[in-house]
Amino acid sequence: MNPHAGLESPGSGGGLRAFLGAFRFTRRALELVWTTSPSLAVALGLLTIAGGLLPAGVAWVGAQIVDAVVAASGAYQNGADPAIRTVLKWVALEAALVTAMAATQRGISMSQSLLRAQLGQRVNEMILDKALTLDLSHFEDAEFYDKLTRARREASSRPLSLVRRTFGLAQNILMLFSYGALLIRFSPWAMLVLLVAGLPAFIAETKFSGDAFRLFRWRSPETRKQMYLETVLAREDHAKEVKLFGLGSLFLDRYRDISP
Repeated sequence: MNPHAGLESPGSGGGLRAFLGAFRFTRRALELVWTTSPSLAVALGLLTIAGGLLPAGVAWVGAQIVDAVVAASGAYQNGADPAIRTVLKWVALEAALVTAMAATQRGISMSQSLLRAQLGQRVNEMILDKALTLDLSHFEDAEFYDKLTRARREASSRPLSLVRRTFGLAQNILMLFSYGALLIRFSPWAMLVLLVAGLPAFIAETKFSGDAFRLFRWRSPETRKQMYLETVLAREDHAKEVKLFGLGSLFLDRYRDISP
């Protein structure tokens, strides 16, 4: 059997199915986030909506500033101060929107950081609680132990990563529609260009995210061995035996050989 068979790149249809298939776990991940911290889940949702709408708002106000400046340049020659005040009002609104957009991104980052810590703790508790119900034979099964190792190692990041991807997709869709609503009034062709411009990033994400996940699964046995060697070499309860039998260099060489 070819050990690299799991790493072969699928066709474009398979890659798309793999990319979209990741979202079949979204409901479970969202449930975990909600039960972990409903307030943070609501905050992240609201900030995501704001993050998707504010960029288009900034662009629209920017266009109003340009129009107001053009109007004020002609009115200024006639000594009309109201036109200048109109420009200043639009500039103030633009500054407020830009500030809100920056605050929104900071809020999203902060919410994700807090959720990462809380969600990691909750998932680890669920894993350990499940481990207490298992028989010894499960831990002697290499395939099962690889799954347990992956789950423990990725508990603090994978569920939140799926939620972040889902919310990010929703935010990008909101941005696409909000920008599209502005551009279609200007030119339908501009809307088409906006849609086409997003295809390369989508295709790249579809292909490489699936390849990265398969590589991660394929490397699980090696990763487990490396974690074991790290434990033996770095923990004090194994230090005496390692030094007594002179195993340090041997284990370190094995650790290096496992590295890709």
